Amino acid sequence: MTDATNQSLGQSLGNSLSLTIPHDLGGLRLDVALQRLLPEHSRSRLQSWIKEGLVTVDAQATTSKTKVWGGERVVVEVQVKPETNAFKAQDIPLDIIYEDEHILVINKPAGMVVHPAAGNWEGTLLNALLFHAPQLHDVPRAGIVHRLDKDTSGLLVVAKTLNAQTHLVRQLQARTVKREYRAIVWGQLWRNGKVDQPIGRDPRSRTKMAINRMGKPAITRYEVLERFSVQTYLRCNLETGRTHQIRVHMQFLKAPLVGDPVYGYKGIVPIRAMTQTLRDAVSNFHRQALHAIKLGLIHPATNEFMEWQIELADDMKVLLEAMRHEDVKDDEEEMFEFSTEPYLADEDYEYDEDDDFDDFEDDEDLESED
Repeated sequence: MTDATNQSLGQSLGNSLSLTIPHDLGGLRLDVALQRLLPEHSRSRLQSWIKEGLVTVDAQATTSKTKVWGGERVVVEVQVKPETNAFKAQDIPLDIIYEDEHILVINKPAGMVVHPAAGNWEGTLLNALLFHAPQLHDVPRAGIVHRLDKDTSGLLVVAKTLNAQTHLVRQLQARTVKREYRAIVWGQLWRNGKVDQPIGRDPRSRTKMAINRMGKPAITRYEVLERFSVQTYLRCNLETGRTHQIRVHMQFLKAPLVGDPVYGYKGIVPIRAMTQTLRDAVSNFHRQALHAIKLGLIHPATNEFMEWQIELADDMKVLLEAMRHEDVKDDEEEMFEFSTEPYLADEDYEYDEDDDFDDFEDDEDLESED
């Protein structure tokens, strides 16, 4: 048994592993015997390999329940664990809005996961950053200090040095990082407002967040930019940065984001109230209609305030145009996306020690969806 175990421990992943079942394991199920011989692999992983035909006994296919008696020749096609790619550099294009030796501002596309987690071990923003700037291997989390949900698009800042990362984290804690979002929601909101409701884990679903009296304080300010027959186009500013904050707060207002697969309401789409053009636009929109359009922060090296603003994501532009076509009014001017207005109610922000970087720590297993 010792020789076989030593042989398995010395075998590299991704190769065939050949071993002989020792007689002192005779009478055990195959999966149990293999787990004894290959303790570096979980029993469930070994069972999966057996089911997939990656394990043979004396050159024959087998099952996990097959008994072994000792002396059988077992070949295991060891598979690379997906999490081994979590911190692997990958050549993935980045839409870089600004870069210097200290920070990097990215326009993240919808569909890209920011940080590796269960179900998304590669193809993430982190993998792309490690390829673009290999020195980020030496910075925790490759310089990532805040996140956007997988299907939320828009601006995100990354630190390129440890000092810059520390500086940005402190800004997040002090709430001096300003973030403006654009959102399209179902229903008609008639006035500007604020949602001040704590957010925590949904007690009924660990992969969701919810209004939770035991959660962390969360404040979202919103302003109506355009109102349509069945939807409203909003400008949102965050005073806090909780996981899924805007999505949960809009659901609380009974005005969930268009396209939100998690916090939307089944059957809410008012099909009969929409033209075919709008129906088609909605059916072709496959994510929550949320875009981080503006970002402002204090540069960690110069201590000067900097801000960036980008255009609305193309898919949200298409959706908006369909909504505007629905509500054509000759006497109204079309809205222009770029805003020179300050962030909403900057003078009203109250800072405390609670911060959204703590949420980032808590939130890793949620990003199997953003």
